[in-house]
Amino acid sequence: MAIKVVKNLVSKSKYGLKCPNPMKAEYITIHNTANDASAANEISYMKNNSSSTSFHFAVDDKQVIQGIPTNRNAWHTGDGTNGTGNRKSIGVEICYSKSGGARYKAAEKLPIKFVAQLLKERGCGIDSVRKHQDWNGKYCPHRILSEGRWNQVKAAIEKELKALGGKTTSTSAPKASRGTYTVKKGETLSAIAKEHGESVANLQSWNNIKDPNKITVGQKLKLTGSSTSSPKPSSKKTSYALPSGVIRVTSPMRKGDDIRQIQKALSALYFYPNKGAKNNGIDGIYGPKTKAKIEAKL
Repeated sequence: MAIKVVKNLVSKSKYGLKCPNPMKAEYITIHNTANDASAANEISYMKNNSSSTSFHFAVDDKQVIQGIPTNRNAWHTGDGTNGTGNRKSIGVEICYSKSGGARYKAAEKLPIKFVAQLLKERGCGIDSVRKHQDWNGKYCPHRILSEGRWNQVKAAIEKELKALGGKTTSTSAPKASRGTYTVKKGETLSAIAKEHGESVANLQSWNNIKDPNKITVGQKLKLTGSSTSSPKPSSKKTSYALPSGVIRVTSPMRKGDDIRQIQKALSALYFYPNKGAKNNGIDGIYGPKTKAKIEAKL
């Protein structure tokens, strides 16, 4: 049985603020809300305030509420006026995210089913699902990321999609990954970004790499370019030198300036090795927390 969607759409008089552009969506972007409000309250607040921030759906444990038509864009991914996330993705907010616990876990089940339904309806596969972080580096969906469950959530969506008879992969949506980039000694993130024609280089895709001219961490790190421009100014340094060669995990634990360089690059892109710890975990040690944070970004 299809999941019912309750529509509480923004007034057309607010289209210029909330959803000014026609859209043919290629992606679905998952968010965690920053509070513990219900889906009805999230949509009501979004459609009635004077902020341009907007999203298409809010989902809790009981219902799916729609606030923006899916043929209009919404401002929910922070990657700029013409960013792919903002212009080509449907935003789904999972409610009750701030405090977590049993109520959040219950609320997460319905959006998993609903995102699968959206994919099936649009002829898309699991490769069309993105997290907010993929577009502009923001630590969102924060609840899922902090619990290290992004892969688990994607697998659950894919399982539901298969049960609906949907496609495994999309035929039209391009992949987020732009391919492996060869890191030259002393090269910086800004130089890589320029090479790719992007505003920022984004460490967002991970694979086994054997070429010694390509940097790998634990044989899993793959450096790719991705558009992550943001309308908000940032005071963060955006140029960090990267080591050349292959970095492997060894016993005893691998440590040194090359690991520190990687950790600084990760942190510059908001992939903190150990968020909240001293220097956010930039300690030059490739330990289990750094490894876990890297793998959580899959």
